[in-house]
Amino acid sequence: MTSVIGPNNGEQGVSGRRPSRLVYSEAPILIYWETTRACDLACRHCRAEAHAERDPNELTTSEGKALLEKLRGFGKRAPHLVLTGGDPLKRPDFFTLLEHSAKLGFRLSVAPSGTDALTQEVLRRFKNCGVESISLSFDGSTPERHDGFRGVPGCFARTVEAARAARAEGLDLQINSLVTMQTREDLPEIYRLVSGLDVMRWSLFFLIQVGRGQGLREINPEEVESVHNWLYDLSKEASFAIATTEAPHFRRVALTRMRAEGILLAKIRETPVGRGFGIRDGNGIMFISHTGEVYPAGFLPLVAGNVRSADVVEIYRESPVFKRIRDTAQFGGRCGRCEFRETCGGSRARAYAAYGDPLAEDPACGYQPGEYGLQLVNLADERAS
Repeated sequence: MTSVIGPNNGEQGVSGRRPSRLVYSEAPILIYWETTRACDLACRHCRAEAHAERDPNELTTSEGKALLEKLRGFGKRAPHLVLTGGDPLKRPDFFTLLEHSAKLGFRLSVAPSGTDALTQEVLRRFKNCGVESISLSFDGSTPERHDGFRGVPGCFARTVEAARAARAEGLDLQINSLVTMQTREDLPEIYRLVSGLDVMRWSLFFLIQVGRGQGLREINPEEVESVHNWLYDLSKEASFAIATTEAPHFRRVALTRMRAEGILLAKIRETPVGRGFGIRDGNGIMFISHTGEVYPAGFLPLVAGNVRSADVVEIYRESPVFKRIRDTAQFGGRCGRCEFRETCGGSRARAYAAYGDPLAEDPACGYQPGEYGLQLVNLADERAS
């Protein structure tokens, strides 16, 4: 059996070379803009520790429009823009910003909260403004479980209603679910719930202990591995894509299992997992806060600059924070020695939350580098099979 990550095209990497196709130094693939931190929910894991009132220092309408115009400076092909919060619907000017984004040619997704504000009419307006997809969350398979995490009674029922209404309006739907010690046993039931909602993708967020999430417990590395293998098995039967957030080691599990099944690398690259190879905090991902601060990711609050005082394109391309985090040669611990570090790279946010060092190893991963004893394969080589 053969597998995994290897060298390419003259750039230094784990076994001598780095696959340049997996380094996103010029432009992100995904940009998340936290349009506001205001939200009417009180989620137990909220990284932003959102509350009902808007921050008077959040970017104004004119600053928001200027930011969107600057973001088009990344090149001819616009990144995918995710407008998030808080709850973006708490901004009275949200549709003004949404329409401006559409005019500039962004592919658009919105991450609203499951509240009474998310009506069918609002979803129709999303569609008419060019929004491709929305994301909603289920952190429990029952009202009692989900509403207990969201802090507001009735959230479960409103989210189910919004999910069905979104599909009725022709919006693609992603469902996000939290993975913690508190939710682990409920995941099979959440999967059954999601399976009945005609979704495009189910994304499981493996807890980072920041914000209110510091009061919750992460699952241990053995459980992480077990969940990854369970998700890979589900991916063979599910009618939708299955993805992880802040758990890029799922790629290692999926990649090695696909190779063990004899799937060629060219085919692996076409899978949802394969298309995500290399994308991680700060490498293909950028997060902009409600006050204009730029981070490598929403769960990694390392300030690389502020759009009010610096060019956002230059921040992504040239700031020391982004340049260091893209350089896997600087990774420490097991991540630094791992043959999967280019396709996976570990969660830089979890490393920072656990050790105060974004370049440290990801403590949620139990893999020992070289454990599989597999032949390295150059994933960046288009001729590889």
